[in-house]
Amino acid sequence: MGRVIGLVAYHVFKESVRDKVLYNLVLFAVLLILASYVVGQLTAGQDIKIIKDLGLAATAVFGLFIAVFIGVGLVWKEVDRRSVYNLLAKPLRRHEFIVGKFLGLALTLLVNIAVMAISLYAVLAAMQWLHPELARASVEAPVMDPHLLQAFLLLYVQLLVVTSVALFFSTFAGPMMSAAFTFGLYIVGHFNTDLAHFEDVVDNPAAAWVGKALYYVLPNLAPFDVKSAVVHGQSVPGAYVALTAGYGVLYIGAMLALAITIFARRDFK
Repeated sequence: MGRVIGLVAYHVFKESVRDKVLYNLVLFAVLLILASYVVGQLTAGQDIKIIKDLGLAATAVFGLFIAVFIGVGLVWKEVDRRSVYNLLAKPLRRHEFIVGKFLGLALTLLVNIAVMAISLYAVLAAMQWLHPELARASVEAPVMDPHLLQAFLLLYVQLLVVTSVALFFSTFAGPMMSAAFTFGLYIVGHFNTDLAHFEDVVDNPAAAWVGKALYYVLPNLAPFDVKSAVVHGQSVPGAYVALTAGYGVLYIGAMLALAITIFARRDFK
């Protein structure tokens, strides 16, 4: 089973790498990170913070585009091309197909996040080399702060959650609807905590109960965003990172289980 899933994941990764849209997104993100150097030059005393903030923000935005626009087409493309019939006629189980698709895009995202992280550190290294006085001025956090990797790690897990949501919708909806649903849940997910206290703003017990239920069902994405803390040199405990990443893994597992259940019940005859 592992070999079959690995083959599916490899083909997804290979197809994603060939996608010119993917290259354009990554290139634009890297250019934006490099442009943050120029912006940093215009902000006296805040150079390093601006570069880190823009670099992480660019990674988050373009990683989101990659996760959504490739994720929503993972299953739909195979159905639209009718290649799914040939795939399922082979010794390939439906759950292997779904898991392989997800892992392929997860690998694609990992490579792209790594490229963006290396680019950001390269810009920071250039700043430290060209302007050594900035290293002495960065009292809140060092220029080459290793804690940036915590922000990249949680961002990567967050994007995997978004990918699992996109994959779930792609098992029964078209790409436009799947993208709209995924973007909608992404936005709601950053304000999900408000639903936990919905009863404080409504008098209707039923509405409060619905809000509480949605709080547990919808993804809570806000905890994954530690950009501000890392940029300002605030400590992010390892236990927090592990707990938040663990929540992401559990949510991904739940979404993949739902996607497999729906896909297994579809009739392609």
